[in-house]
Order: sequence, then C-alpha cells, then structure tokens
Amino acid sequence: MKALKNYFLLSLSILYISCGSSSKKKKISVDSDANISNIDFTKSYDISSKKYGTETHMVVNDSTRILKTNSLPNHEIGVFPNPGNPNSIKAQDITYTFPLVPKLTGKSRWARQPGVAVNGIKFEPETAERFVCETGEVYRIEAFQDIVDFGLDENNAHVQPTGAYHYHGVPTELIKELDKGEDLILVGYATDGFAIYYSKSGKYKPSYKLGVTPRTGEVCEYKKPGFTTEKEINNTNPDGTFVSDWSYVKNSGDLDECNGIEIDGEYTYLLTDEYPYVGRCLKGEFVEHHGGGGSGPRPRGGGGSEGGGRPEGGRPGGPGGPGGPNGDRPEEEHSHGGGQ
Repeated sequence: MKALKNYFLLSLSILYISCGSSSKKKKISVDSDANISNIDFTKSYDISSKKYGTETHMVVNDSTRILKTNSLPNHEIGVFPNPGNPNSIKAQDITYTFPLVPKLTGKSRWARQPGVAVNGIKFEPETAERFVCETGEVYRIEAFQDIVDFGLDENNAHVQPTGAYHYHGVPTELIKELDKGEDLILVGYATDGFAIYYSKSGKYKPSYKLGVTPRTGEVCEYKKPGFTTEKEINNTNPDGTFVSDWSYVKNSGDLDECNGIEIDGEYTYLLTDEYPYVGRCLKGEFVEHHGGGGSGPRPRGGGGSEGGGRPEGGRPGGPGGPGGPNGDRPEEEHSHGGGQ
C-alpha cells in the first residue's frame, strides 16, 4: 500500500512539472492593435490590424529591407472625403525596398517621397498645388498654411486620388502607438535606407529660416475645379505659405539641409514639429519609389540664401517659387484631386 501511495505521489509530481514546462514554452501571440510599441522595427516584423485593416510586413535579409503593405493606417484618422480633400482611403498593393546598409553620397538630392513609416504609410511632405502669376512666377504651396484647405487630419495627413493615405508631417497617432517612453522614436525608413526618428523633446532643431527678400509677382491665382482664388503677392514678405519662403541656413540649427544628423555614429533623419517637418531631400544613394523626382529633374530654388530652401543651391530671392517661372519639377508628383 505504501509503495502504491509513493507511486501515486510521484505521478502527480511528474504531471505538475510537465504542465508547468508546457506553459512556459507556449507561444505568446501579440495583438498589433494593442502592442505595436513592443515590435522591434529593426528586424523583420508584421503589423496586422483587424480594427483598421492594416497589413504591413517587413522582411529583412542580408542586404535589404523589403516592406509589403496595403498602406492602410493602423491608427485613428480624420474623416475622408472632407471639404478640403475629396478622396476616400483605399487599400494599396505596394512593395518598398530599402538597402540594409545605406551609403552616404556626400551630396543632397531632392526626393518627392523621402521615406515610409513603419506601418507602411508614405511620407510626401510637399504638394503640387501652386499660385501662378501673370508675370511668370510660380509659387508652390506648403501643406501647412492658411490660404488653401488641403483637408489634413490630426496626423498631418490626407488622401490622394488613388486612395493612398500619406503623411505631410509628424504622424501624431502613430507616434503615440510607438511611444515606449524614450525621447527618440523610430518612425520609419528613408528611401536611401537610413532610419527616420522623431524626438519627443524636440532636441534636434532644423536649420531653415524664413527668407527676408520680398516676393514678386502680379495677378497671381490658384485654381482647382470649381474654385479659383487670387492673392496679392508682389512685395509681400515670406511667411511660410510657399516652399520658396524658406531658406536653409547652414549651422543655424542642429540638422542639415535634409533634416538629418549623426547620432551615436549613425546618420539618421528627424521628423520635426518645425519646418521642414519631413526632410525634402536625401543624402544617401537611392532610387525614387514609383518614379518621378528621384531620377528626374530636381526643382530649382528660390526664396532666400543657402539655396532658397533647396539642397544643392538654387536661384536666390523671392520670385518664382520652387522651379521658378518655368520650373522643371514633375507636375504629377503629388496631386490630391480637385486641385488638392
């Protein structure tokens, strides 16, 4: 009887140990909707959100990062269509490839689409909208200004006619999702492969200043289907409404002309709450995604010293805006339908 009792106790012990070890080895599934901040975005990862329909998958191999995405954001967004943006968000089918070991070229080069966020949403900081003057000047309109409503939501984003949701500035809700409590947050990757960060404290300051040279241009108007507005531009002072209002002033801040800096021995780009918000150029080797801008003509400057807000110089002074009266920038680069 005693032997039987000991056997019974031994059996219970084995069963207990077995159940305990099985529990420890059980795979823990991560809900991307709730725990995106737990993802290591320097390695392969998946974001699948049932709530928002997001499907973004990163695969890292020996030489590249390959990001496949339907470009649906994994966070709260504004209402689309809206009075300033007539487009509805639609799923995309896009694959981005980034070099795993990016290489600096020593030069800066304008990029229509400088990078992509970790959730698969692209950054396109500039717009294709413009004021055209009868005297020949062309002024590219910034996304953030008080003249034209582009229908931006709380994430500084809106929608293109293709249905592609995209960021013009700091993606507020995504930053909240990624926040682990540290100052620097990895937000995405630039087209040249370098990382894109956001500093919650605003530690790294851009080096752009408003120009001082008065603008030129008479009888200037902005048109979109069903809407036309005129603006008195001649002899007005730069106030940030146009791309050409801004000038890169070397060493006036912490960041270079592409909003980049070396941190702990690694070159990286910063999203900032101040202009240019998202860098408009890249300093590494890259091929522009989806064509346009990367291998094509770069817009000329205009609007101040140090290249008129443009990398690699440009026409100083106020007239013409980016591209000047006969600018060579691709017209299809960023349209929102209905002129926005």
